[in-house]
Amino acid sequence: MEGRAEITKVVNGEERVIGVRKPGQFFGEVPMTLSAPFPASGRAVGDARVIKLDVTVYYTLAALAPAVPTRVAGLARRYLDSLQELAAEQPEHPIRLVGPRQHRATHELAGFLARNHVAFDRMTLDEAAPGSAYPVLEVSGDRRLEAPPMREVATAVGLHVEPDRTDYDVIIIGGGPAGLTAAVNAAAEGLRTVLLESLAPGGQAGTSSRIENYTGFPFGISGDDLASRALKQAKRLGAEVVVTRTVAELRHEEAGLGGSHAGGRRPDLKAIVLDGGDVLRAPVVLLATGVEWRTLPIPGIAGFLGNGVYYGAARSDASIAQGSRLSIIGAGNSAGQAALFFSRHAASVTMIVRGASLEASMSRYLIDQIAANDRIRVETRSEVVDLGGDTGLETIDVLDKASGETTRRDCDVLFVMIGADAVTSWLPPSIARDSHGFVLTGQDAAVAPHWTPERRPFALETSSAGVFAIGDVRSGSVKRVAAGVGEGGMAVAFVHQYLALEPSPAVGTPSQRS
Repeated sequence: MEGRAEITKVVNGEERVIGVRKPGQFFGEVPMTLSAPFPASGRAVGDARVIKLDVTVYYTLAALAPAVPTRVAGLARRYLDSLQELAAEQPEHPIRLVGPRQHRATHELAGFLARNHVAFDRMTLDEAAPGSAYPVLEVSGDRRLEAPPMREVATAVGLHVEPDRTDYDVIIIGGGPAGLTAAVNAAAEGLRTVLLESLAPGGQAGTSSRIENYTGFPFGISGDDLASRALKQAKRLGAEVVVTRTVAELRHEEAGLGGSHAGGRRPDLKAIVLDGGDVLRAPVVLLATGVEWRTLPIPGIAGFLGNGVYYGAARSDASIAQGSRLSIIGAGNSAGQAALFFSRHAASVTMIVRGASLEASMSRYLIDQIAANDRIRVETRSEVVDLGGDTGLETIDVLDKASGETTRRDCDVLFVMIGADAVTSWLPPSIARDSHGFVLTGQDAAVAPHWTPERRPFALETSSAGVFAIGDVRSGSVKRVAAGVGEGGMAVAFVHQYLALEPSPAVGTPSQRS
């Protein structure tokens, strides 16, 4: 009715304006005609006023005025034609990955590209050519990278690997659901924010084939899709996201160094030393490093990694699972989600579970779906004790702990998902951890000997003032995506409270105890 709206769509990784609507025009004709989701996005440009018709009102109008659906259907056909042209549009210089079918480095690079949402074509070789170094990445038309390190790959495909500045308001270490949510909230509230991720945004949740208990998605959502949406949101709001960088050291520096933050006063600064020696500074650091998969203690397993044995599982692994005899070690939600997803690709799926049942560690909705899937077999009280194969994984030996009998069976692909541990040994002693390496926060941090302020720490604050821990790395956290997202949002609220503290707060004031 008033103003202007733009219709946008992501084409080859870039958001593109594909249409404009002015007063007297309408959009939404495709979903209304086909009863399907809107195939693009709409946004107001400045102030705008629209009339929205829901399905019931639209079809009532259509019954009264048959010319209306005829006109709308005609526009929908024209719009679909233009969308098909966009879908068929090829990148000017497509990225192509070349490597053998069972090759660890090729598999890792394919996963890196997929999880960073880089579109690429893959050429799979049955055998490696003599004298060639794999994987091979072809970019920019004529550029060829042989067995490149991940950072070189990231640079070649246009990912952000260098921070834009050295001083920030908030530095977030880790790009899982908690870290991404914190980046979204911090950037939205005007804080200069950088998120550092060693591999790809999404964390372990990013590898989940389907998360069905996350509020707002009645039919579930893949971890990769959820991470992609959060990543785009964080970037749109102004957060920097830097990949392939690890943190070598976290230390405190004296107050007064660097520029001023959004609130006008700079508390004690924390210095983050990156691999390569770059130093970033901020008054606040959020630890969102998550956890890493535990390794399987079987002799000789290293020779099969990436060549039949894989830690964790993602949707991008569907190609290696296609037609295979696949086994999964694990009984958690991630293992259950993987079993359901790969049952659509593999010749067979067997879950190998050490415990007596799945009930102790898996959500009921997954247990029920697995029980109803005749392509998934669950073996309880069982354990893989040996691996076999000449050029790749061919067999596994499974111990039945109830009978004591060990049997050998054919297996092409084995996913290991036996729990995860916090990797926090790089943190300074001033950040207290529990006996398993998870970071203490709140009341637990208050009793640590390194906590020196007269105030109590905030609920997500560690024993080092101004350093917060969120998500799976935090001691006592609920290992669920929704919990990590919630903590990411809560942390930014505590960040504002921390930045508002006076340099020498008095003991016991209500604002400091909140």
